[in-house]
Parts: sequence; structure tokens; C-alpha cells
Amino acid sequence: MAVGARLALAFLINTGVILCHLEETPPRNIAVIGAGIGGSSAAYFLRQKFGHNVGIDVYEKGTIGGRLATVTVNGQQYETGGSVIHPLNLHMQEFVKQLGEAMDGLKHRKGVPEKVAIFNGEHFVFEETDWYLQDMFKLWWRYGFGLLRLQMWVEEILEKFMRIYKYQTHGYAFTTVEEMLQSLGGERFINLTQRSVAETLQELGISQRFIDEIVTAVTRVNYGQSPSIPAFVGAVAMAGVQSGLWAVEGGNKLVCSQLLESAKVRVIHNMVTSISLQQSGEKAVYQVRYENENEGGYDFYDIVVIATPLHHETTNITFNGFTSPITPFPGHYQRMIVSVVHGYLNSSYFGFLDPKLFPFAVILTVESTKLFMFSTGSICPVNITANYRRKQPQEAAVWKVFSPNPLSREQLKTIFRSYYSVQVTDWVAYPQYNSAKGIPPIVLHDNLYYLNGVEWTASAMEMSAIAAKNIALLAYNRWNQHLDLIDQKDLVHKIKTEL
Repeated sequence: MAVGARLALAFLINTGVILCHLEETPPRNIAVIGAGIGGSSAAYFLRQKFGHNVGIDVYEKGTIGGRLATVTVNGQQYETGGSVIHPLNLHMQEFVKQLGEAMDGLKHRKGVPEKVAIFNGEHFVFEETDWYLQDMFKLWWRYGFGLLRLQMWVEEILEKFMRIYKYQTHGYAFTTVEEMLQSLGGERFINLTQRSVAETLQELGISQRFIDEIVTAVTRVNYGQSPSIPAFVGAVAMAGVQSGLWAVEGGNKLVCSQLLESAKVRVIHNMVTSISLQQSGEKAVYQVRYENENEGGYDFYDIVVIATPLHHETTNITFNGFTSPITPFPGHYQRMIVSVVHGYLNSSYFGFLDPKLFPFAVILTVESTKLFMFSTGSICPVNITANYRRKQPQEAAVWKVFSPNPLSREQLKTIFRSYYSVQVTDWVAYPQYNSAKGIPPIVLHDNLYYLNGVEWTASAMEMSAIAAKNIALLAYNRWNQHLDLIDQKDLVHKIKTEL
């Protein structure tokens, strides 16, 4: 560039005529620890922001997909982890669309109709029928206008929460989950993380019976917990039983593997044991140590994203060399036992002596000392052919049972007349929301980020994807000093002005 041109450029910058950002030298290497939906989404979004000249390594000690997983029964796979996606989960929708077009690999799975009932340990307190209007009348007769009030409450929260997609499209990011919630719904959203869903719904005029039966059944099947959980995660649970839910053909875990493939990352199947702060010139770098059964090693990174829980019962990672010590966060995770059983349901336990007359595919439960399970449901394989049909009640089917503890032989015999196989997955599945001591931070150090703190607001595939994009935007904006795109106030008005 000629001297005159350089001087002209300097003048324009100094006088504010040119408002664009001058990009810093990009990072050389980025590490993502964890290849669940959060980690794989983070790698994908980081690649989009930083480009293809940056090295991205993804560490995964187990299988890609994390808590998105399947088991095989008679040659077919069935979901044992996250199994449904809401139609308004725009990141998950976009993943399937983009990866399906680019890699001819992902598409929506065909749904199979099912009827639901709620069991109290002695009889059904609510039974779905084949007639929508009849179901609505039964709900009104037993619960008044509770369902309508609940739906209006959930839809109002969803409407405000959907603002996050506009914010992220415009490149805005947040340094804390609280800042994100504040920008979406103000103090009300913050309060929803601090007050129980039961208390919140009571104030809306929803009856205790509705809370004890409908709301409890939903929070038990989705989070294995009672309506004493915070209202925000309660709203996410309620959204998880709305109409239009879908899944990915071949298994939801395929989203993770194809995101990583699309991002062209290096996947390292080792366990990360420590992260140490090192100094390299003006910027800090992070030494990531890892090991497997045979050997160990380390590498250096400019940016590190931790996409695995950092709590006492979930992590072996230690942090060294940081002025402010980084230690496991307080709070506990909820244990969820998933038993996939191939067998014949004992319909008499649910009050149907003739199995041919049993009409329900999903049985939810309320809180009762007589119950040892959260739910029982007949499940479909992750690949559904055009001529697929759900098994008849008297036929052997594949059932998924959620329970807080492993099922004993006697308990299995209570639910099933007989069975061919039982496969058990012991998940450390979700946060125990009543053990929360605040929401963990996103920024642990200059370029060290923590993704899974968002779970303490609500645990869901889309929440992880939103957190992943926020971290990718935040890391990019902080690296390049785009401070006007971080923690901005009144974004609703700001974006309208930009448009």
C-alpha cells in the first residue's frame, strides 16, 4: 500500500468514518473437550466463525454423541438418550437441513401415533383417546382451564426465548447465562430459574390436582424430578410434550458425528486429564494433557471449549497455573436408569386383564410410594420403513423404562409378563435442579470457556446447541476485540434499529 493510501486509511479510522473491525491474527489451534451435541455443535460453529485455516481438535473419551445414544435389539437400534426435538428448535432443524443437503445424510424420522395414560400406582388418572375433542373435554372436566393456562404460559416463554436466534444471527454473544436470559426476558426470566414451577403455576390459577398429575408426570419423564424444579426448566419440560415433536432418522446421535465431519475436525479418542495455563508472548496458551489405556500426551491451544460437565461426580479434569483456581462446581447430577426391555407387557398390572384391550403406548406416572418407575413406553426403532407398524398390545415389543434405580427381577416381572432381553444404561443424565448453587460461568479464563453451565438453566439438545453458538460467537468476538457485540443491552430495540 502506498504511503498516501496508508495515511488516508489512518485518517478515516481515527475520525470514525470507517467503523469496521480490524481482525486479529486468528488462533492456530482450538480444542473442544467432549463430542456430545454441545461439543460437536461448538466445533461446527467455531469452524464457521474462524475459518478453515484454524486447527480444531475434539477430545472424546467415549463414543461420539455423548448422551445421545442407542442400543441394538434384534438388529435394530433404539434411542436410550435424548429422543425428541421440538419443532421450534431452530439450530437442530438447521443442522438436519444443512447436513442433509450437503452430505445426503440426515432427515426427519417418520412419526408413529401413540396414546398416553397417567398411572398413580393403582389406576389411570387420565387416559388419552382416539378423539381430540373428547380428550379436551376430559381434561377440562378434571382440571378446569389448567391446560389452557399452561399452554399460554409456555408459549409466552417460548416466544421471548426465540429472540436468541435473531441475536445470534447478528453476531451478539453473552459472557454469562444470566446475561443471556436477561436480554431475552428481563428479570422475569431470571426469576424463572429461582422459583419452582409448582409455585409459578399456582400463581397462574392452575389447580393443585393438575400440578400433581399432569405437570408431575411430565417433569418425571423428562427430568426424573418433581415440580419443585425451577420454572424455567419446567417450561422446557412442558414444551417437550407438545405436538410436532420429531427425531432424526437413524438416531439423533448422527447429528453429532456429521457436524464433526462437516467441520473437518480432528477427533482424538482420549480422556483429558488436565488443562494448564502457559504463557506465549502476549496471549496465554493452554496445555491440554490427555491419556488412554496405553499412553498419554499433550498439546497446546489458543482457545479451549469444555463441553462436558465439570462437577465432582462427572469430571477428572484438573486445572493448573491459574491465578484464580478453577475447581469442580457445586451441585449434583440426577441419575436416570434406562432399561430397554424386549418382552410382553403385563397389562394386568395397569388394570387390563386382557392384553388385547390395552390401548396405550406410553404410561407416565405421578409421585407415589407404590411406584418404582418414572415411565414405561413402547418405542420404535431409529429407522422406520414405509410399512412399519406399532406392535399390538399382546405382541412382544421393545419398551423403554425410566427409573431412579436399576430394576430388580421382581420389578421387571411386575411390569412384564415375560421378556427376552434387558439392556440397561445408567445415565448421569441431568442436573439435580434443587441442588443448584447458581449457574456456572461461561468464561473460566481469557480464552477458556465452559459450555455445560447452560444445563443448570435447562438441559436439552437445543439448549446445548444455543450455548455452543454463543461460545463460538463469544470466542470470536473476544479474540478480535469486537466488544460492541458482547453483553449488549436492549438488543430487541437495537436489532430493530439495525434492520
